[in-house]
Amino acid sequence: MSITPLRLLDYLRKGVGIMAVTVMLGCDPGIYAPAERERPMIRVEETRERLQQHVRELTVTIGERSVFHPKNLKRTESYIESTWRDMGLPVTLDTYEYQGFTVANVIATVDFGDHPSRFLVVGAHYDSVMGTVGADDNASAVAVLLETARWLATQRGKEALDLRVTFVAFALEEPPAFATRYMGSRVYAKRAKQTGERIDGMICLEMVGYTCKQPGCQRYPLPLMFRKYPREGNFIGVVGNFGSRAFTRSIARIFRRNADLPVVTLTVPFSGWLLPSVRLSDHSPFWDQGYHAVMVTDTAFFRNPYYHSAADTMDKLDFHFMAELVESLVMFLVNQGKAP
Repeated sequence: MSITPLRLLDYLRKGVGIMAVTVMLGCDPGIYAPAERERPMIRVEETRERLQQHVRELTVTIGERSVFHPKNLKRTESYIESTWRDMGLPVTLDTYEYQGFTVANVIATVDFGDHPSRFLVVGAHYDSVMGTVGADDNASAVAVLLETARWLATQRGKEALDLRVTFVAFALEEPPAFATRYMGSRVYAKRAKQTGERIDGMICLEMVGYTCKQPGCQRYPLPLMFRKYPREGNFIGVVGNFGSRAFTRSIARIFRRNADLPVVTLTVPFSGWLLPSVRLSDHSPFWDQGYHAVMVTDTAFFRNPYYHSAADTMDKLDFHFMAELVESLVMFLVNQGKAP
């Protein structure tokens, strides 16, 4: 997730007025208590171990993955590509140039049939901000992306689903590429619109590995802090714009079936322009191109005190929480394949 200190100060300075207007204009929060757990679709302990392996590779073996370390970006790209190929998934590299070197969005697809009529995209950025190894931001999301693709692929042949899911690891979400034409998700969303690619919904995974359990450790921007949101950071957040309301509700409805992962939703007007902190990731280019999209997140700097610091390391992450998110995502994607 991208934010600079100056930008954050500006948001905080303007925040009270902007957020109050947002709520008056129809900001729609939703808090969902978990329902009774359904039969698991994944093996949680095995998934937790694999998630750890991915995050260790990204943050310890490779390390900082910023634009100032192009070789590490290439190593990350290769790791994601080889991981998906080892699963038997078709992989393509959507390459483009950035200041003298080549970067790529890494794309894998899971198809259920030759002519599906339901098309979804799940994505996460794989770069980190300068000076950090980015365990939560955003190795946690890349790991969940990889394992969600793995478990979804195991559903092929078990039941007939009308679905294609495209998994995308985006290059260059962090500064200095953020909000420029070099942002990987902007490149993808723009090309999708130009080529007429059908996308029925996009799920952006952004910082999904940090939890906190002390009352009051979970913070919210004004005036949302006065609503009945959880005071502990043990939930996953789903943020959508008004155009994506039905998509957001469908995700929350299925996520509720996982009793081990509470979910909180937020729907904002005007594609988040009145609440800039909800635009700070790879879903916003899809909003801007008119696609239905949501951000799935642990709420970033409203929960994680190590955000954009050298202390954002893998020992801070809750890998069981991440594994439960894989479970919820696979449940949702399979359900979408069953939808009429």
